[in-house]
Amino acid sequence: MRTLILLALVGLGAQLVDGSLGMAYGVTSTTLLLAIGTNPAAASATVHLAEIGTTLASGASHWRFGNVDWRVVLRIGVPGAVGAFAGATFLSWLSTEIAKPLMSILLLGLGVYVLVRFTVRGLRTDRLGQPLRKRFLTPLGLVAGFMDATGGGGWGPVGTPAILASGRMEPRKVVGSIDTSEFFVAVAASLGFLVGLGTAGVDPAWALALLAGGLVAAPIAAWIVRLVPPRVLGSAVGGVIVLTNARTLLGTVEASATWTTAVLGLIALVWAAAVVWSVRAHRRERAGLLAGATSQVEGAGTARG
Repeated sequence: MRTLILLALVGLGAQLVDGSLGMAYGVTSTTLLLAIGTNPAAASATVHLAEIGTTLASGASHWRFGNVDWRVVLRIGVPGAVGAFAGATFLSWLSTEIAKPLMSILLLGLGVYVLVRFTVRGLRTDRLGQPLRKRFLTPLGLVAGFMDATGGGGWGPVGTPAILASGRMEPRKVVGSIDTSEFFVAVAASLGFLVGLGTAGVDPAWALALLAGGLVAAPIAAWIVRLVPPRVLGSAVGGVIVLTNARTLLGTVEASATWTTAVLGLIALVWAAAVVWSVRAHRRERAGLLAGATSQVEGAGTARG
C-alpha cells in the first residue's frame, strides 16, 4: 500500500511537471521504477500503460484551455506512434543486464539535454505564427517516439524543445500539442510491449496508481502552463533526471561510496547553480519586457504632448 501511495504521488508530481512543461512524466516515473528494481522493459511498459489515461486527460484539459494545435498533433503524433511501437519491440528483445544501463544512459542524456537547453538558451519569438512543416514534424515524431519507448520517456524532452526552438508556436500551444499527441505514442508503445512481453512484469496496480495521480494533476497543469516559467521548471526537472540516473549508473559500475558521494555532490551543485541562473535569467527577461513596455508608453505620451 505504501508503494502504491508513493507511485500515486510520483504520478501526480510528474504530470504537474509534464502538463506545464510538455515533458518529464515518462522519464520521471520510469526513473523511479528503475530505482526500486523494476525490469527496464516492464518499467517502460507500466509507465506507458498509465500514460494512455494521463495523456487523454491532459489532452482534453489542454484543449479546453485552448492550448492545442490539432494540425501539429496529427503530423507529429502518427509518426510518433510508429517510432514508439518500433522502440517498444526493440527494448523487449534486450536482456535486463543490457537494458538497465542502456536505459539509464538514455535517461541521463535526456536529462542533460533538458537541463542545458532550458538553463542556457531562451525561447525564440520572431517566428511565431509560421507553420510547422511535415518534413520537420515527421522525422521528429519518429525519433521522439522511438526514444520514448526505449528510454521510458523522451517524447517531451525531444519534441518540446525542438518545436520551441523553432520559434513558430507560442510555448503554451507547444506544451498542449505535445501532451495531446503523446496519447498516440502511449497506445502504440503499450501495444509494442504487449507483443514483445505479453503481460510479464507489468503490474496493473502500479499503472493504476501512476494513472490516479496523473488524472488529478492533468487539469491543474493545463491551467498553470500559462503561469510557470518554462526555463526555470526545465532546469529543475533536468537536474532531477540527471542526478537520479547518474546514481543508477554509478551503482551499475559498482563505484565506491567515496566516488559516488563526490560525483552526486558535484551534480547537485551544478543543478542548484543552473536553477539559480534560470531564475535570474527569467527575472532579467521579465524586467527587460517591462522596461520596454514602459518606454513605449512614455514615448506615446510624449508624442501626444
